[in-house]
Amino acid sequence: MDTHAVVNQATALGDYNAFDSDPVLAAAAAREGAPWVAPQAATFGAAVGSRHVQELAYLANRHVPELLTHDAYGHRVDEVRYHPAYHELMALAFGAGVHSLAWTAPERGGHVARGVLSYLWNQAENGVGCPTGMAYAAIPMLRSSPRLADSWGARLAACGYEPGLRPVATKTCITLGMTLTEKQAGSDLRASTTRARRAGGADDDEYLLTGHKWFCSAPMSDGFFVIAQADAGPTLFLVPRVLEDGSRNRFFIQMLKDKCGNRSNASSSVEFDDSYAIRVSDEGRGIARAMEDAHYTRLDFAIGSAGLMRQAFAQALHYVRGRSAFGRAIAEQPLMQNVLADLAVESEAMLTLTLRIARAFDEAEDHASAAQLRRVGPPLVKYFVCKMAPAFAAEALECMGGNGYIENHPLARLYREAPLNCIWEGSSNMVCLDVLRALDRDEALLDTLLGEMRAARGADARLDAAVDALPDAMGQLDDLPFNARWLCERIVRLWQAALLVQYARPEVADTFVATRLGGARGTHFGAMHGHFPSACILDGALPM
Repeated sequence: MDTHAVVNQATALGDYNAFDSDPVLAAAAAREGAPWVAPQAATFGAAVGSRHVQELAYLANRHVPELLTHDAYGHRVDEVRYHPAYHELMALAFGAGVHSLAWTAPERGGHVARGVLSYLWNQAENGVGCPTGMAYAAIPMLRSSPRLADSWGARLAACGYEPGLRPVATKTCITLGMTLTEKQAGSDLRASTTRARRAGGADDDEYLLTGHKWFCSAPMSDGFFVIAQADAGPTLFLVPRVLEDGSRNRFFIQMLKDKCGNRSNASSSVEFDDSYAIRVSDEGRGIARAMEDAHYTRLDFAIGSAGLMRQAFAQALHYVRGRSAFGRAIAEQPLMQNVLADLAVESEAMLTLTLRIARAFDEAEDHASAAQLRRVGPPLVKYFVCKMAPAFAAEALECMGGNGYIENHPLARLYREAPLNCIWEGSSNMVCLDVLRALDRDEALLDTLLGEMRAARGADARLDAAVDALPDAMGQLDDLPFNARWLCERIVRLWQAALLVQYARPEVADTFVATRLGGARGTHFGAMHGHFPSACILDGALPM
Protein backbone atom coordinates (compact mmCIF):
# COMPACT_ATOMS: atom_id res chain seq x y z
CA MET A 1 0.00 0.00 0.00
CA ASP A 2 1.19 3.51 -0.81
CA THR A 3 0.75 4.99 2.65
CA HIS A 4 3.05 7.96 2.16
CA ALA A 5 1.75 9.65 -0.95
CA VAL A 6 2.26 13.41 -0.57
CA VAL A 7 -0.88 15.32 -1.44
CA ASN A 8 -2.25 18.73 -0.51
CA GLN A 9 1.17 20.12 0.39
CA ALA A 10 2.51 23.45 -0.77
CA THR A 11 5.74 23.55 -2.69
CA ALA A 12 8.77 25.22 -1.13
CA LEU A 13 9.15 28.92 -1.85
CA GLY A 14 12.40 28.80 -3.78
CA ASP A 15 14.05 30.03 -6.96
CA TYR A 16 11.99 33.21 -6.96
CA ASN A 17 13.18 36.81 -7.23
CA ALA A 18 12.79 38.60 -3.90
CA PHE A 19 13.00 42.01 -5.60
CA ASP A 20 10.90 41.45 -8.72
CA SER A 21 8.14 39.86 -6.62
CA ASP A 22 7.98 42.89 -4.31
CA PRO A 23 6.39 45.85 -6.11
CA VAL A 24 6.25 47.85 -2.87
CA LEU A 25 10.03 47.64 -2.52
CA ALA A 26 10.71 48.71 -6.09
CA ALA A 27 8.33 51.67 -5.77
CA ALA A 28 9.85 52.76 -2.44
CA ALA A 29 13.41 52.61 -3.81
CA ALA A 30 12.44 54.82 -6.75
CA ARG A 31 10.41 57.24 -4.64
CA GLU A 32 13.10 57.72 -2.00
CA GLY A 33 15.83 58.57 -4.47
CA ALA A 34 17.51 55.38 -5.70
CA PRO A 35 15.70 54.17 -8.84
CA TRP A 36 19.10 53.30 -10.30
CA VAL A 37 19.53 50.39 -7.86
CA ALA A 38 16.75 48.34 -9.50
CA PRO A 39 18.93 46.29 -11.92
CA GLN A 40 21.43 45.48 -9.19
CA ALA A 41 18.63 44.70 -6.73
CA ALA A 42 16.93 42.40 -9.24
CA THR A 43 20.13 40.42 -9.73
CA PHE A 44 20.65 40.25 -6.00
CA GLY A 45 17.00 39.39 -5.39
CA ALA A 46 17.32 36.35 -7.63
CA ALA A 47 20.21 35.11 -5.51
CA VAL A 48 18.37 35.82 -2.26
CA GLY A 49 15.34 33.83 -3.42
CA SER A 50 17.31 30.90 -4.79
CA ARG A 51 17.10 27.43 -3.31
CA HIS A 52 20.89 27.39 -3.20
CA VAL A 53 21.13 30.39 -0.86
CA GLN A 54 18.29 29.05 1.28
CA GLU A 55 20.23 25.81 1.67
CA LEU A 56 23.38 27.74 2.57
CA ALA A 57 21.44 29.62 5.26
CA TYR A 58 20.17 26.35 6.69
CA LEU A 59 23.63 24.79 6.76
CA ALA A 60 25.36 27.84 8.25
CA ASN A 61 22.90 27.88 11.13
CA ARG A 62 22.76 24.11 11.58
CA HIS A 63 26.55 23.72 11.77
CA VAL A 64 27.45 26.46 14.22
CA PRO A 65 30.89 28.08 14.55
CA GLU A 66 33.49 26.29 16.66
CA LEU A 67 36.20 27.84 18.83
CA LEU A 68 39.79 26.65 18.51
CA THR A 69 41.83 28.18 21.33
CA HIS A 70 45.05 26.19 20.76
CA ASP A 71 46.57 24.19 17.96
CA ALA A 72 47.64 20.55 18.29
CA TYR A 73 51.03 21.59 19.72
CA GLY A 74 49.74 23.91 22.43
CA HIS A 75 50.16 27.25 20.67
CA ARG A 76 47.42 29.79 21.36
CA VAL A 77 45.58 30.58 18.10
CA ASP A 78 42.15 31.97 19.15
CA GLU A 79 40.37 31.14 15.91
CA VAL A 80 36.75 30.45 15.05
CA ARG A 81 36.03 27.90 12.37
CA TYR A 82 32.88 28.22 10.31
CA HIS A 83 31.01 25.86 8.02
CA PRO A 84 31.85 26.53 4.33
CA ALA A 85 28.25 27.72 3.82
CA TYR A 86 28.94 30.70 6.09
CA HIS A 87 31.93 31.78 4.02
CA GLU A 88 29.90 31.48 0.83
CA LEU A 89 27.15 33.66 2.32
CA MET A 90 29.70 36.24 3.47
CA ALA A 91 31.23 36.32 -0.01
CA LEU A 92 27.82 36.85 -1.57
CA ALA A 93 26.76 39.66 0.77
CA PHE A 94 30.08 41.51 0.87
CA GLY A 95 30.62 40.95 -2.82
CA ALA A 96 27.30 42.63 -3.57
CA GLY A 97 28.11 45.69 -1.46
CA VAL A 98 25.46 45.13 1.20
CA HIS A 99 27.97 46.60 3.63
CA SER A 100 29.24 49.55 1.61
CA LEU A 101 26.97 50.74 -1.20
CA ALA A 102 25.96 53.80 0.83
CA TRP A 103 29.59 54.97 0.64
CA THR A 104 30.49 53.82 -2.88
CA ALA A 105 27.26 54.58 -4.76
CA PRO A 106 27.75 56.08 -8.23
CA GLU A 107 25.09 58.72 -7.61
CA ARG A 108 22.83 60.16 -4.92
CA GLY A 109 20.61 57.84 -2.95
CA GLY A 110 23.33 55.56 -1.64
CA HIS A 111 21.80 54.98 1.78
CA VAL A 112 18.45 54.11 0.25
CA ALA A 113 20.08 51.79 -2.29
CA ARG A 114 22.13 50.13 0.39
CA GLY A 115 18.95 49.80 2.49
CA VAL A 116 17.29 47.95 -0.38
CA LEU A 117 20.16 45.45 -0.52
CA SER A 118 20.12 44.98 3.25
CA TYR A 119 16.34 44.48 3.22
CA LEU A 120 16.79 41.78 0.59
CA TRP A 121 19.72 40.15 2.33
CA ASN A 122 17.86 39.81 5.61
CA GLN A 123 15.36 37.68 3.75
CA ALA A 124 18.19 35.24 3.05
CA GLU A 125 20.30 34.92 6.21
CA ASN A 126 20.43 37.17 9.25
CA GLY A 127 23.70 36.13 10.88
CA VAL A 128 25.75 37.67 8.06
CA GLY A 129 23.66 40.82 8.55
CA CYS A 130 25.69 41.52 11.70
CA PRO A 131 29.08 41.88 9.95
CA THR A 132 27.56 43.80 7.03
CA GLY A 133 25.81 46.20 9.42
CA MET A 134 28.94 46.77 11.50
CA ALA A 135 30.95 47.49 8.37
CA TYR A 136 28.31 49.92 7.08
CA ALA A 137 28.57 51.91 10.29
CA ALA A 138 32.36 51.71 10.58
CA ILE A 139 33.31 52.99 7.12
CA PRO A 140 32.62 56.71 7.76
CA MET A 141 34.44 56.55 11.08
CA LEU A 142 37.54 55.04 9.48
CA ARG A 143 37.40 57.51 6.59
CA SER A 144 37.46 60.40 9.05
CA SER A 145 40.82 59.28 10.45
CA PRO A 146 43.89 60.40 8.44
CA ARG A 147 45.80 57.39 9.71
CA LEU A 148 43.08 54.79 9.01
CA ALA A 149 41.29 56.11 5.93
CA ASP A 150 43.48 54.42 3.33
CA SER A 151 44.80 51.44 5.26
CA TRP A 152 41.47 50.37 6.79
CA GLY A 153 38.64 52.50 5.40
CA ALA A 154 39.27 51.80 1.72
CA ARG A 155 39.66 48.07 2.30
CA LEU A 156 36.47 47.88 4.39
CA ALA A 157 34.48 49.65 1.65
CA ALA A 158 35.76 47.30 -1.06
CA CYS A 159 33.41 44.64 -2.42
CA GLY A 160 34.75 41.19 -1.67
CA TYR A 161 35.52 38.78 1.13
CA GLU A 162 38.90 37.44 2.22
CA PRO A 163 38.68 35.21 5.32
CA GLY A 164 41.70 34.33 7.37
CA LEU A 165 43.89 36.29 9.78
CA ARG A 166 46.61 38.24 7.98
CA PRO A 167 47.97 41.78 8.20
CA VAL A 168 45.49 44.27 6.78
CA ALA A 169 48.11 45.56 4.34
CA THR A 170 48.16 42.17 2.61
CA LYS A 171 44.40 42.14 1.94
CA THR A 172 42.25 43.94 -0.62
CA CYS A 173 39.08 43.74 1.49
CA ILE A 174 38.50 43.29 5.21
CA THR A 175 35.78 42.97 7.83
CA LEU A 176 35.44 44.90 11.07
CA GLY A 177 33.56 44.21 14.30
CA MET A 178 32.69 45.97 17.51
CA THR A 179 33.00 44.91 21.13
CA LEU A 180 31.77 47.55 23.54
CA THR A 181 29.77 45.98 26.36
CA GLU A 182 31.03 44.33 29.53
CA LYS A 183 29.28 41.90 31.85
CA GLN A 184 28.88 44.37 34.71
CA ALA A 185 27.79 47.30 32.52
CA GLY A 186 25.65 46.27 29.53
CA SER A 187 24.41 49.43 27.83
CA ASP A 188 26.12 51.65 30.41
CA LEU A 189 29.35 52.13 28.51
CA ARG A 190 30.64 54.63 31.06
CA ALA A 191 30.91 51.75 33.52
CA SER A 192 33.40 49.91 31.34
CA THR A 193 36.46 48.72 33.25
CA THR A 194 38.79 47.94 30.32
CA ARG A 195 41.80 50.19 30.75
CA ALA A 196 43.94 51.95 28.13
CA ARG A 197 47.49 53.20 28.66
CA ARG A 198 49.78 54.85 26.17
CA ALA A 199 52.11 52.43 24.42
CA GLY A 200 55.05 54.77 24.91
CA GLY A 201 56.02 54.95 21.26
CA ALA A 202 56.45 57.95 19.02
CA ASP A 203 52.79 57.99 17.96
CA ASP A 204 50.48 59.39 20.62
CA ASP A 205 47.49 57.51 19.23
CA GLU A 206 48.93 54.06 20.08
CA TYR A 207 47.78 52.42 23.31
CA LEU A 208 47.73 49.09 25.12
CA LEU A 209 44.38 47.78 26.40
CA THR A 210 43.72 45.42 29.29
CA GLY A 211 40.26 44.16 30.17
CA HIS A 212 37.35 41.92 29.28
CA LYS A 213 34.43 42.30 26.87
CA TRP A 214 31.35 40.17 27.38
CA PHE A 215 29.92 40.34 23.84
CA CYS A 216 32.11 40.40 20.75
CA SER A 217 30.39 39.46 17.51
CA ALA A 218 32.22 38.12 14.46
CA PRO A 219 35.50 37.58 16.35
CA MET A 220 37.38 36.57 13.18
CA SER A 221 37.09 40.12 11.87
CA ASP A 222 40.29 41.93 10.96
CA GLY A 223 39.78 44.53 13.66
CA PHE A 224 37.38 45.81 16.30
CA PHE A 225 36.13 49.06 17.70
CA VAL A 226 36.55 48.93 21.48
CA ILE A 227 35.60 51.28 24.32
CA ALA A 228 38.25 51.54 27.06
CA GLN A 229 39.00 53.94 29.91
CA ALA A 230 41.88 56.28 29.11
CA ASP A 231 43.13 59.01 31.45
CA ALA A 232 40.40 61.41 30.29
CA GLY A 233 37.59 58.85 30.32
CA PRO A 234 35.91 56.39 27.91
CA THR A 235 37.71 56.42 24.56
CA LEU A 236 37.16 54.58 21.29
CA PHE A 237 39.98 52.45 19.88
CA LEU A 238 40.62 50.19 16.91
CA VAL A 239 42.15 46.85 17.89
CA PRO A 240 43.69 44.85 14.99
CA ARG A 241 43.64 41.05 15.15
CA VAL A 242 47.00 40.81 13.35
CA LEU A 243 49.85 43.31 13.71
CA GLU A 244 51.80 44.81 10.83
CA ASP A 245 54.69 42.36 11.31
CA GLY A 246 52.33 39.38 10.92
CA SER A 247 52.20 38.45 14.61
CA ARG A 248 48.90 38.02 16.41
CA ASN A 249 47.68 40.81 18.62
CA ARG A 250 46.96 39.89 22.25
CA PHE A 251 43.28 39.19 21.59
CA PHE A 252 42.03 36.14 23.46
CA ILE A 253 38.67 34.46 22.78
CA GLN A 254 37.42 32.95 26.04
CA MET A 255 34.15 31.39 24.88
CA LEU A 256 31.49 31.36 22.17
CA LYS A 257 27.92 32.15 23.15
CA ASP A 258 25.32 29.41 22.76
CA LYS A 259 22.61 31.71 21.45
CA CYS A 260 18.87 31.33 20.89
CA GLY A 261 19.21 32.59 17.31
CA ASN A 262 21.72 34.25 14.99
CA ARG A 263 23.63 31.02 15.31
CA SER A 264 25.68 31.28 12.11
CA ASN A 265 27.33 34.41 13.49
CA ALA A 266 29.85 33.68 16.23
CA SER A 267 29.44 35.82 19.35
CA SER A 268 32.12 35.58 21.98
CA SER A 269 33.67 36.87 25.16
CA VAL A 270 37.18 38.22 24.70
CA GLU A 271 40.04 39.45 26.83
CA PHE A 272 42.72 42.04 26.17
CA ASP A 273 46.09 41.81 27.92
CA ASP A 274 48.29 44.71 26.80
CA SER A 275 46.60 44.47 23.40
CA TYR A 276 47.81 46.95 20.79
CA ALA A 277 45.19 49.57 19.85
CA ILE A 278 44.94 52.74 17.80
CA ARG A 279 42.96 55.62 19.28
CA VAL A 280 40.01 56.64 17.07
CA SER A 281 38.31 59.31 19.20
CA ASP A 282 39.71 62.02 21.43
CA GLU A 283 40.27 60.79 24.95
CA GLY A 284 37.03 60.90 26.91
CA ARG A 285 34.92 61.23 23.75
CA GLY A 286 34.59 57.56 22.91
CA ILE A 287 30.92 57.12 23.77
CA ALA A 288 29.86 60.16 21.75
CA ARG A 289 31.87 58.84 18.81
CA ALA A 290 30.38 55.36 19.18
CA MET A 291 26.87 56.84 19.19
CA GLU A 292 27.57 58.43 15.79
CA ASP A 293 28.24 54.90 14.61
CA ALA A 294 25.06 53.62 16.34
CA HIS A 295 22.76 55.73 14.15
CA TYR A 296 23.80 53.64 11.18
CA THR A 297 23.55 50.28 12.92
CA ARG A 298 20.17 51.15 14.42
CA LEU A 299 18.78 52.00 11.02
CA ASP A 300 20.27 48.83 9.60
CA PHE A 301 18.74 46.64 12.31
CA ALA A 302 15.33 48.19 11.64
CA ILE A 303 15.74 47.52 7.91
CA GLY A 304 16.89 44.00 8.75
CA SER A 305 13.83 43.34 10.89
CA ALA A 306 11.59 44.68 8.13
CA GLY A 307 13.31 42.29 5.70
CA LEU A 308 12.84 39.40 8.11
CA MET A 309 9.14 40.25 8.36
CA ARG A 310 8.83 40.35 4.59
CA GLN A 311 10.35 36.88 4.26
CA ALA A 312 8.12 35.49 7.02
CA PHE A 313 5.06 36.91 5.27
CA ALA A 314 6.13 35.59 1.86
CA GLN A 315 6.71 32.11 3.25
CA ALA A 316 3.33 32.07 5.01
CA LEU A 317 1.33 33.41 2.06
CA HIS A 318 2.99 31.05 -0.41
CA TYR A 319 2.20 28.11 1.85
CA VAL A 320 -1.49 28.85 2.37
CA ARG A 321 -1.95 29.53 -1.32
CA GLY A 322 -0.77 26.01 -2.04
CA ARG A 323 -2.67 24.07 0.62
CA SER A 324 -6.41 23.42 1.03
CA ALA A 325 -8.64 22.84 4.02
CA PHE A 326 -12.38 22.36 4.30
CA GLY A 327 -12.91 22.44 0.58
CA ARG A 328 -10.87 25.46 -0.53
CA ALA A 329 -7.40 26.99 -0.40
CA ILE A 330 -6.41 28.12 3.07
CA ALA A 331 -5.58 31.54 1.62
CA GLU A 332 -9.24 31.93 0.63
CA GLN A 333 -10.60 31.24 4.11
CA PRO A 334 -12.05 34.51 5.49
CA LEU A 335 -10.27 34.49 8.84
CA MET A 336 -6.97 33.53 7.27
CA GLN A 337 -7.40 36.44 4.86
CA ASN A 338 -7.82 38.70 7.88
CA VAL A 339 -4.52 37.43 9.29
CA LEU A 340 -2.61 37.66 6.02
CA ALA A 341 -3.92 41.09 5.02
CA ASP A 342 -3.04 42.38 8.49
CA LEU A 343 0.51 41.05 8.09
CA ALA A 344 0.80 42.50 4.57
CA VAL A 345 -0.23 45.98 5.71
CA GLU A 346 2.18 45.83 8.66
CA SER A 347 5.07 44.72 6.47
CA GLU A 348 4.47 47.50 3.94
CA ALA A 349 4.32 50.14 6.67
CA MET A 350 7.62 48.99 8.13
CA LEU A 351 9.43 49.05 4.80
CA THR A 352 7.98 52.40 3.81
CA LEU A 353 9.16 54.19 6.94
CA THR A 354 12.64 52.63 7.11
CA LEU A 355 13.47 53.65 3.54
CA ARG A 356 12.10 57.14 4.19
CA ILE A 357 14.56 57.47 7.06
CA ALA A 358 17.34 56.12 4.86
CA ARG A 359 16.61 59.02 2.49
CA ALA A 360 17.15 61.42 5.39
CA PHE A 361 20.71 60.05 5.63
CA ASP A 362 21.23 60.84 1.95
CA GLU A 363 19.92 64.40 2.35
CA ALA A 364 21.23 65.33 5.80
CA GLU A 365 24.23 67.29 4.55
CA ASP A 366 22.02 69.60 2.49
CA HIS A 367 18.84 69.97 4.56
CA ALA A 368 18.52 70.77 8.25
CA SER A 369 15.21 68.93 8.53
CA ALA A 370 16.79 65.79 7.06
CA ALA A 371 19.59 66.05 9.62
CA GLN A 372 16.95 66.15 12.35
CA LEU A 373 15.26 63.05 10.95
CA ARG A 374 18.60 61.29 10.67
CA ARG A 375 19.06 61.93 14.40
CA VAL A 376 15.65 60.79 15.67
CA GLY A 377 14.57 58.36 12.96
CA PRO A 378 16.95 55.46 13.75
CA PRO A 379 16.00 55.06 17.43
CA LEU A 380 12.31 55.38 16.53
CA VAL A 381 12.35 52.61 13.95
CA LYS A 382 14.93 50.56 15.86
CA TYR A 383 12.42 50.41 18.71
CA PHE A 384 9.19 49.87 16.85
CA VAL A 385 10.11 47.74 13.84
CA CYS A 386 12.36 45.44 15.85
CA LYS A 387 9.75 45.18 18.60
CA MET A 388 7.06 44.10 16.14
CA ALA A 389 9.17 41.46 14.41
CA PRO A 390 8.85 38.63 16.98
CA ALA A 391 5.04 38.76 17.07
CA PHE A 392 4.95 39.06 13.29
CA ALA A 393 7.21 36.02 12.81
CA ALA A 394 5.17 33.99 15.30
CA GLU A 395 1.93 34.77 13.43
CA ALA A 396 3.46 33.88 10.09
CA LEU A 397 4.75 30.62 11.54
CA GLU A 398 1.29 29.77 12.88
CA CYS A 399 -0.14 30.15 9.38
CA MET A 400 1.90 27.10 8.44
CA GLY A 401 1.11 25.08 11.54
CA GLY A 402 3.59 22.38 12.50
CA ASN A 403 5.35 22.56 9.14
CA GLY A 404 6.59 26.05 10.02
CA TYR A 405 7.97 24.91 13.37
CA ILE A 406 10.51 22.40 12.10
CA GLU A 407 14.11 23.41 11.74
CA ASN A 408 14.49 22.66 8.04
CA HIS A 409 11.91 25.32 7.20
CA PRO A 410 13.08 28.99 7.16
CA LEU A 411 10.32 30.18 9.48
CA ALA A 412 11.72 28.34 12.48
CA ARG A 413 15.00 30.17 12.00
CA LEU A 414 13.27 33.51 11.47
CA TYR A 415 11.21 32.99 14.63
CA ARG A 416 14.35 32.47 16.71
CA GLU A 417 16.11 35.32 14.97
CA ALA A 418 13.38 37.92 15.39
CA PRO A 419 13.96 39.08 19.02
CA LEU A 420 17.67 39.81 18.62
CA ASN A 421 17.48 43.18 16.91
CA CYS A 422 15.55 44.51 19.91
CA ILE A 423 18.67 43.92 21.99
CA TRP A 424 21.57 44.93 19.75
CA GLU A 425 22.59 48.60 19.66
CA GLY A 426 20.45 49.56 22.63
CA SER A 427 17.43 47.80 24.10
CA SER A 428 13.91 49.13 23.57
CA ASN A 429 14.06 51.26 26.71
CA MET A 430 17.44 52.72 25.77
CA VAL A 431 16.40 53.81 22.29
CA CYS A 432 13.06 55.24 23.45
CA LEU A 433 14.87 57.35 26.03
CA ASP A 434 17.25 58.42 23.27
CA VAL A 435 14.23 59.73 21.34
CA LEU A 436 13.25 61.79 24.39
CA ARG A 437 16.77 63.22 24.60
CA ALA A 438 16.63 64.24 20.96
CA LEU A 439 13.26 65.95 21.42
CA ASP A 440 14.50 67.72 24.56
CA ARG A 441 17.70 69.02 22.96
CA ASP A 442 16.10 70.25 19.73
CA GLU A 443 12.88 72.18 20.27
CA ALA A 444 12.22 72.28 16.53
CA LEU A 445 12.41 68.51 16.12
CA LEU A 446 8.77 67.87 17.03
CA ASP A 447 7.67 70.41 14.42
CA THR A 448 9.77 68.59 11.81
CA LEU A 449 8.12 65.28 12.72
CA LEU A 450 4.68 66.87 12.62
CA GLY A 451 5.58 68.30 9.21
CA GLU A 452 6.23 64.76 7.97
CA MET A 453 2.82 63.70 9.23
CA ARG A 454 1.03 66.79 7.91
CA ALA A 455 2.42 66.25 4.42
CA ALA A 456 -0.65 64.04 3.93
CA ARG A 457 -3.09 66.64 5.28
CA GLY A 458 -6.48 66.61 3.60
CA ALA A 459 -6.23 63.05 2.31
CA ASP A 460 -7.73 61.35 5.38
CA ALA A 461 -9.69 63.14 8.10
CA ARG A 462 -8.93 60.42 10.64
CA LEU A 463 -5.21 60.91 10.17
CA ASP A 464 -5.51 64.70 10.32
CA ALA A 465 -7.35 64.51 13.65
CA ALA A 466 -4.84 62.07 15.13
CA VAL A 467 -1.87 64.24 14.12
CA ASP A 468 -3.48 67.38 15.52
CA ALA A 469 -4.09 65.59 18.83
CA LEU A 470 -0.47 64.53 19.32
CA PRO A 471 0.99 67.77 20.81
CA ASP A 472 -1.81 68.04 23.36
CA ALA A 473 -1.44 64.39 24.27
CA MET A 474 2.28 64.90 24.86
CA GLY A 475 1.59 67.97 26.98
CA GLN A 476 -0.66 65.95 29.28
CA LEU A 477 2.06 63.43 30.08
CA ASP A 478 3.43 64.23 33.53
CA ASP A 479 6.23 61.67 33.30
CA LEU A 480 7.67 61.45 29.78
CA PRO A 481 10.27 58.73 30.56
CA PHE A 482 7.52 56.50 31.97
CA ASN A 483 5.52 57.04 28.77
CA ALA A 484 8.43 56.92 26.32
CA ARG A 485 7.37 53.71 24.60
CA TRP A 486 3.83 54.98 24.06
CA LEU A 487 5.14 58.22 22.58
CA CYS A 488 7.54 56.49 20.21
CA GLU A 489 4.84 54.10 19.05
CA ARG A 490 2.43 56.96 18.41
CA ILE A 491 4.98 58.94 16.41
CA VAL A 492 5.86 55.91 14.30
CA ARG A 493 2.23 55.00 13.62
CA LEU A 494 1.30 58.53 12.57
CA TRP A 495 4.38 58.82 10.37
CA GLN A 496 3.67 55.46 8.74
CA ALA A 497 0.06 56.43 8.16
CA ALA A 498 1.07 59.71 6.50
CA LEU A 499 3.45 57.89 4.15
CA LEU A 500 0.94 55.21 3.24
CA VAL A 501 -1.84 57.73 2.62
CA GLN A 502 0.46 59.54 0.20
CA TYR A 503 2.09 56.63 -1.58
CA ALA A 504 0.45 53.26 -0.93
CA ARG A 505 -2.48 51.72 -2.74
CA PRO A 506 -5.74 53.15 -1.36
CA GLU A 507 -6.84 49.81 0.08
CA VAL A 508 -3.62 49.51 2.06
CA ALA A 509 -3.68 53.08 3.34
CA ASP A 510 -7.34 52.94 4.34
CA THR A 511 -6.87 49.63 6.14
CA PHE A 512 -3.83 50.91 8.01
CA VAL A 513 -5.53 54.11 9.18
CA ALA A 514 -8.71 52.29 10.19
CA THR A 515 -6.91 49.57 12.13
CA ARG A 516 -3.83 51.31 13.55
CA LEU A 517 -5.34 54.74 14.23
CA GLY A 518 -9.09 54.19 14.15
CA GLY A 519 -9.34 51.26 16.53
CA ALA A 520 -10.74 48.75 14.03
CA ARG A 521 -8.34 46.08 15.26
CA GLY A 522 -7.81 43.98 18.34
CA THR A 523 -4.56 43.16 20.07
CA HIS A 524 -3.22 40.46 17.77
CA PHE A 525 -2.68 40.05 14.04
CA GLY A 526 -5.83 38.90 12.29
CA ALA A 527 -8.12 40.74 14.68
CA MET A 528 -9.18 43.49 12.25
CA HIS A 529 -12.91 44.12 12.52
CA GLY A 530 -15.04 45.48 9.72
CA HIS A 531 -14.68 44.78 6.03
CA PHE A 532 -11.36 45.21 4.25
CA PRO A 533 -10.34 44.23 0.69
CA SER A 534 -8.00 41.48 1.86
CA ALA A 535 -7.70 39.64 -1.45
CA CYS A 536 -6.73 42.86 -3.24
CA ILE A 537 -4.19 43.72 -0.53
CA LEU A 538 -2.57 40.30 -0.81
CA ASP A 539 -2.45 40.25 -4.61
CA GLY A 540 -0.63 43.59 -4.58
CA ALA A 541 1.77 42.59 -1.80
CA LEU A 542 2.96 39.32 -3.32
CA PRO A 543 1.62 38.66 -6.81
CA MET A 544 0.82 35.04 -7.62
